[in-house]
Amino acid sequence: MDLQLKSDRDDRGIVTLWLDSPHRSVVVLDAWLLDQLHLFFDQLEREEAPAGFVLASASDRVFVAGADLAEIDSLPDDQLAAYLTEGAEAFAQISALPCPSVAAINGAALGGGLEIAMHCEGLVAAKPVEGAKEYRVGLPEAGLGLCPGWGGTQMLPARIDSAEAIAFAATGATPKLSDFPPGLFDEIVDEGGKLHDAAVRWIETHPRTESLPTPRCIDRSNRDEVQAGLDGVRDNLPDTPAVHAVIEAVEIGLADGFSAGIAAERRLLVSLRHTDVARKKLEAFFDKSNKS
Repeated sequence: MDLQLKSDRDDRGIVTLWLDSPHRSVVVLDAWLLDQLHLFFDQLEREEAPAGFVLASASDRVFVAGADLAEIDSLPDDQLAAYLTEGAEAFAQISALPCPSVAAINGAALGGGLEIAMHCEGLVAAKPVEGAKEYRVGLPEAGLGLCPGWGGTQMLPARIDSAEAIAFAATGATPKLSDFPPGLFDEIVDEGGKLHDAAVRWIETHPRTESLPTPRCIDRSNRDEVQAGLDGVRDNLPDTPAVHAVIEAVEIGLADGFSAGIAAERRLLVSLRHTDVARKKLEAFFDKSNKS
């Protein structure tokens, strides 16, 4: 397979990658795009180290709409686990870059779309153009009886109020951009045309030349805060398999760190899709999608 994703390097050495799904109407994290990400980072590793990295979207409708649920649901358990691992390894190459990284959010960032964005150090967003419908941001998996699979339970509590983050992940809430709690975005610009400039400005004010071991996530610096958030929200959440899975993943992240937490997500997601709750919700989702 040849690399088809568009990227460029400016005269400052800042590399921008545009996520794309040329065979779809919106950007979706499917096997093709995961393979493309691996090809891109393999190529980038052979080049001069970038001075900064901007993760953007080639779509003017969404940033990334999420993962391909039909593709995920079609895979046997062992292949689904491998697929999730492949995605995690691709995303991990962002924080491994020896330079600052920032996601430029121009539209809906849902599920895996938000998770890949949060593998960047910085996040900047653009408000919708005047008159356009406001886009949503979040981790909707629990709404389908599932749980995040690429680190959402580990990263969101490190960026916004931890109790709200855990509740969002556990219930599948996807607030509008203007309703999202503070902390996720480093800057929100009024016009989409200024979004890339804001991303570059963030890079220039956050220089770095060393790789990071993990994205911003549950760690020693915020463990007490996240534990307090979990304790505060736990008893107010619905009694569902997805809620229990999110709580378990957060607890494992608190105890054993990011790698263990994201591995728990993969294991839990694979098992959750076989529950009666998830089967009913997924079948209803696919039925609605096929009719639209």
